[in-house]
Amino acid sequence: MAETLGSLIDKLSIKNLRYWHLDEDAQTKGSSDPEKEELKVKLNLVDRQRKELVEEIDIFLDTAFAGKVRIRDEKIKLYKNLNVTSSDDLNQLGETVSKLAMSNIKLWHLEDEVRREDLPDADIVRIKRTIDTNNQERNNFMDRVDEILEDFVKKAK
Repeated sequence: MAETLGSLIDKLSIKNLRYWHLDEDAQTKGSSDPEKEELKVKLNLVDRQRKELVEEIDIFLDTAFAGKVRIRDEKIKLYKNLNVTSSDDLNQLGETVSKLAMSNIKLWHLEDEVRREDLPDADIVRIKRTIDTNNQERNNFMDRVDEILEDFVKKAK
C-alpha cells in the first residue's frame, strides 16, 4: 500500500519525538563534550527528514484534492483486543492528528519502560500488552485521519 496522510503524519510525529529527545540530550552536554557534536549531526539529519516529510505531506494533499491519489485503502483488521479507545467519534482532523501524536508519545515511553533491565517478567508482559493496545489505537488514529480527509475531499468536489 502507498503512503497515506495518516501514515505520513505518524512518521512525522515520530521524527518530532526523536528530534525532541535528541535536543534534550544535547542540552545536557557541555560545549566541549564530544557527544554534543555527534548529537548536533543527528539533530540536523532528523530535522532534514522532518522537512522532507512536511513536503511529502503537502504533495500528498495536493494530489488528493486533485483526485490523483487513493486517499485510503479499506483494511481488514484482525485485532482481538477489545480494550481500545474508539476513534469513531473523532471528526476533526486536528484533534485526530493530536491523538495520533499523543499515542506515539505514550508508545515511546512504554518502549523505554519495557527496556529496563530491572523489571520482573510479569511487568514486561503487562507493559507489552499495553504497548499492543496503544499500537492498535495508533493504527486506528492513522486510519481515522485518512477517513476524515477522504470525507473532506468528497464534500469539496
